[in-house]
Amino acid sequence: MEWTEPLMIVLGFAMVLVGLAGALLPALPGLPFVFGGLWTLAFVGDYDRVGGFTLGVLGALLAAGLVLDFIAGSLGARKLGASPQAVAGATVGTIVGMFFGLPGLLLGPFIGAVAGELKARRPIAQATTSGIGAWIGLMLGIVAKLVIALIMVGIFVFDYFI
Repeated sequence: MEWTEPLMIVLGFAMVLVGLAGALLPALPGLPFVFGGLWTLAFVGDYDRVGGFTLGVLGALLAAGLVLDFIAGSLGARKLGASPQAVAGATVGTIVGMFFGLPGLLLGPFIGAVAGELKARRPIAQATTSGIGAWIGLMLGIVAKLVIALIMVGIFVFDYFI
């Protein structure tokens, strides 16, 4: 065993743990960290136990999770009857919110949806409802990211030991 292998194993596990935390905290790119950590662990094992097919499945889950993360807020707003402007506002709010840390990530979809509804000249009550829908969508997106991250780890562990 080379001296780098234990360091790579520690790095892989650390990335997975940071990724799991990032699935809950919108400020961290959780799923990419989970995937990177699992890929690192597969690399250390020379892809003997976990190979290309499993890494491809994990990559597909990563892609699906990233898409879901970006659209969750706008889907929540749409579900509560938001106008197309509010849905677009929630999406823009999510993207802009990323530049303002955790408060921006939590409030961005809400503010964007409300702004979109007000631009569409809808009543403040509807704007608020759309904003709440965007926020609920964001929270459901966080839960979905955590579930996807745990599924990724589960698939890796299953393939490693079976």
